[in-house]
Amino acid sequence: MAPKFHTLNVADVRQETDDAVSIAFDVPSELRADYHFIPGQYLTLRADVGGRDIRRSYSICSGPDDGELRVAIRRVDGGLFSSFANDAIGAGDPIQVMTPDGRFTFDADPNRAGQYVAFAAGSGITPILSIVKAVLGAEPKSSMTVVYGNRTTQSVIFREALEDLKNHYPTRLNLIHILSRETMEAPLLSGRIDAEKAEALLGKLINVADTDAFWLCGPEEMITTVSDALKAHGATPDRIRFELFTPANDGNPKPKRVASPGEELPVRHIGVIIDGHRIDFDMVDDGTAILDAALENRADLPFACKGGMCCTCRCRLIEGQVEMDKNYALDDDEIADGYVLSCQATPTTDTVVLDFDQR
Repeated sequence: MAPKFHTLNVADVRQETDDAVSIAFDVPSELRADYHFIPGQYLTLRADVGGRDIRRSYSICSGPDDGELRVAIRRVDGGLFSSFANDAIGAGDPIQVMTPDGRFTFDADPNRAGQYVAFAAGSGITPILSIVKAVLGAEPKSSMTVVYGNRTTQSVIFREALEDLKNHYPTRLNLIHILSRETMEAPLLSGRIDAEKAEALLGKLINVADTDAFWLCGPEEMITTVSDALKAHGATPDRIRFELFTPANDGNPKPKRVASPGEELPVRHIGVIIDGHRIDFDMVDDGTAILDAALENRADLPFACKGGMCCTCRCRLIEGQVEMDKNYALDDDEIADGYVLSCQATPTTDTVVLDFDQR
């Protein structure tokens, strides 16, 4: 089923750092099943900001046993929604919240004795915190190492929550803080999580061969660097899971292609299936993504980042062919099975049909 928006009231806003807040939502009893989440998933928030309908995805930081639904939002320079969330959202405010989505997840098994490692930078700690809570709470024989990069001690989101978990599970949680703008006693803990740092960590503090799964969340450069280092040390791709948190171009559409003199751009026929209904329309093949064209034709389709990262707009191609501009979310098996990201898909055949009910 495609994710759905519901209007939820804000239950609590907590100032986590100078530039980040966490927001908890009041979920009425009749919607609690809809908002049941798997650790690592995200919520998409929707609001009118300056006259624009803005949607942004934020990871859930709550653990399975916390009894609340909470996300963290760090202010981004020029970020419309992040500034709005940090400056204007308060307890009691109604916000449109999409039901949980995402596959950067952890499914606990109480009988498993796993060894896990996570790399996070900045607000990338948000889904990692949810996963850490699940590992420690639901897998009593498992342990986890978290490598967390920030500028300074004061910019560490959830610093107290992480330290509380460390104090409660001293032998099962290993926290490695790396700060780029503070001098640490150990040189290994100073700087950024770059290729040299990743190599040093894997050589001294992390045993890649004994680790069952790696979670990476942060900017693309960090994810690529750490992923390459892990593979060089023998980690297979199926053990490495990652999630980017900054959409390219803030999720805005890419510029449209303009026809040359005497050229006529082709017109494609598009069908989209959602909630058992089919909507058909024609679009000029000018580089516009099918998702954007469908929205212009009043098709109420699920989407969030529009940057090829979050997978909210995932659907199945059941007729025709498309090309995807970017893809950070689908794996090779999903693409082979016909799944595409509609926010990145442009038609390459005269007819294209996408099914959003086959997610």
